[in-house]
Amino acid sequence: MLSQRWFANLPWAMIALVFGITLIGLAAVYSATYTSRGPSPLYYKQLVWVALGVIVMLAALIIDYHTIGRFAYILYALSLFLLLLVMVIGKSGMGAQRWLAIGPFVFQPSELAKLSLTLALARYFAEDPRRGGYGLRDLLVPGLMVLVPLVLVLKQPDLGTAIMLLLTSSIMVVLAGIHFRSIMTVIVSIAVVASLVFFVSPVRHKIWGSLKPYQQNRIRAFIDPSSDPLGSGYHANQSKIAVGSGQITGKGYRKGTQSQMAFLPERHTDFIFAVIAEEMGLVGSGVLILLYLALLLIGVDTAKNAKDRLGVFMAGGIVGMISLYVFINVGMAVGIVPVVGVPLPLVSYGGTSIITTFLALGLLLNIQTRRFSLFY
Repeated sequence: MLSQRWFANLPWAMIALVFGITLIGLAAVYSATYTSRGPSPLYYKQLVWVALGVIVMLAALIIDYHTIGRFAYILYALSLFLLLLVMVIGKSGMGAQRWLAIGPFVFQPSELAKLSLTLALARYFAEDPRRGGYGLRDLLVPGLMVLVPLVLVLKQPDLGTAIMLLLTSSIMVVLAGIHFRSIMTVIVSIAVVASLVFFVSPVRHKIWGSLKPYQQNRIRAFIDPSSDPLGSGYHANQSKIAVGSGQITGKGYRKGTQSQMAFLPERHTDFIFAVIAEEMGLVGSGVLILLYLALLLIGVDTAKNAKDRLGVFMAGGIVGMISLYVFINVGMAVGIVPVVGVPLPLVSYGGTSIITTFLALGLLLNIQTRRFSLFY
């Protein structure tokens, strides 16, 4: 039985922010997918995913996060198994093999891998504290934990998710503490590799040749959007047109020409922020960013005041992951980040992304609520 005190300790402000962002997302998906015959089936699917996500969030909130932490390695191993399964029987689409189908449901295991890796690293750093910080040798095991899913995701290929895995893991290493000497070693190593890539032709050609053609085109389009405005640069150009044409107050709900006339590709997934900016302008998109900022600041406070190391690393990893999602997705929409296919949390259409985000937020609520309890 859940006590009255447990309900009193719930962070209602965080819950309100989660549902507020979700409602904005549902309205945006409704607008982006609306057809001449009425609401799209995709919108009704999104309603189902959101309902399932809320159930998952409640489950993650009720179960003590220490119990979830005890199963972190099992969840990590399960995500690796699913990634391997994708390579064997995964569904292909848009030049990539990223999805698994179970009956009528299709999901993307790489989304689950991001959260399971975060939980596994949180448990590792919580159970293996190092006074004075970690050296590079100390990071061998967590490095291997990151490397395995990273390679499997790159094989699909899914550059966006691979970047998320690498950046989120890096944030957790910084949270855990790393020697200054180790930081400098990493920086120098990156500088050397970058120099080889830019100034040594054989190395540059080999790395460039290892990329898929569409990845090469996206990089070219990011460096010079005018190089192929109707091809690889089309997505980014149309998104910037949509964002800019919204101006201050927007064109009005379901009155955006870029989205309603289907000029904007992937408008219900990767470029949902451009739809919001076109219809609601700087005011509406600014409000959404402020809601995210408030949610993430509460998340930072949750990590800062968690009652133990496991809670600190879990909360810190989740906040870092969601922050990266928001920054990269919004950055893609306005043209400051290459197009890498990262969804906007709670807003973009997509079942696996929605459920994984609700699960992560449920854990964040869990840590925030239990910081007041005396026992666990």
